[in-house]
This record gives sequence, C-alpha cells and structure tokens, in this order.
Amino acid sequence: MELAECIKTRRSVRRYTDEMVDHDTIEKIIDLARMSPSWKNTQTARYIIVEDEAKLAELANKAVLGFEGNMKTISKSHQMLVLCSKAKRSGYERDGSFTTDKGISWEMFDAGIAAQTFSLAAHSMGVGSVMMGIFDENKVKEILDIPEDLNVSCLISFGYPKFEVEAVPRKEVSDLLSYQ
Repeated sequence: MELAECIKTRRSVRRYTDEMVDHDTIEKIIDLARMSPSWKNTQTARYIIVEDEAKLAELANKAVLGFEGNMKTISKSHQMLVLCSKAKRSGYERDGSFTTDKGISWEMFDAGIAAQTFSLAAHSMGVGSVMMGIFDENKVKEILDIPEDLNVSCLISFGYPKFEVEAVPRKEVSDLLSYQ
C-alpha cells in the first residue's frame, strides 16, 4: 500500500472479526513501529500484547475509569497492545535535567509517534486499530504486572476489521496552515 493511501484510509476500528492476528504479522508490525523516531534516539517504546481473555475482561471492567466506549471496545477485542514507555528517559539528560521547558512531555510525544506508526503499519497489513487514552494507569499496571520503570502511554485495540469504517469530515488545508 502506498504511504499516502495508507495515511488517508486509516480509520479507528472498534469492531473486529474473530480471526486472531498471528504472531508473525504482529512482529512485522512491531518491526516497523520500532523505527519510530524518539528523543535523542532513546527508543523508549515498549510493546505488550494482551491476548488472555480474562485479562482483557479485567482491563475492560476495572481499568478504563468506567468509560463505556473503551469498555465495549476492549470487551469485543481478542488482542490489545499496551504501549509503554521507559520512564525518565525521553526528554531527560543523563544528569536527570531537561534540555527544554517541555519537561516530561517528550515521553508522550514519542509514545504518540510510536502509536501512530504501529497503527499505520497495522493498517498497511489489513489490521485495524483504535487508540484509547482513557484508562487508569495504576490499574493497568497492576492487572498486567507491568514493571515500575515503565509508564503506560496508551491502549490500542487491534484486529481484522469486521466492516469498513467511513471517513469523517476533515478540515481543509487552508484552515490549518499558515505561513510567516
């Protein structure tokens, strides 16, 4: 799939077929996602794939702050990525200080790049995904026994799309772009 087509046709997919994405395909997606740029090449993204039905149910019922949309999406998923970031690396200097006034914000910036790269790579292989940001990080870490040195950046449900998702209207370039 051409890059422009991939970007223009990628949608948030919340309903999936019962077919599991095989591990070889997941590893190909992660192989592309790992190429995401990061603060001073720190490569802080870590990828945890959840396939255990009991853990998915527990995440849906206990870790999304009662947000019905995420509860529904996760409960209908067979696989989910928990995108994590190595703590206190992105945006930090070796002495623990920050170079810019953005401070810890670089961690989420880098995680966002990794999440989008994962989602585009998945789409290019026929796998749909949706990024979910409403969750209780401590609960997710508890349920999945995620080490303390990792921060949970985002949850990404994925699978083979059950149906095609229509595009929503987008703002025009002229509304978004300015030159100085």
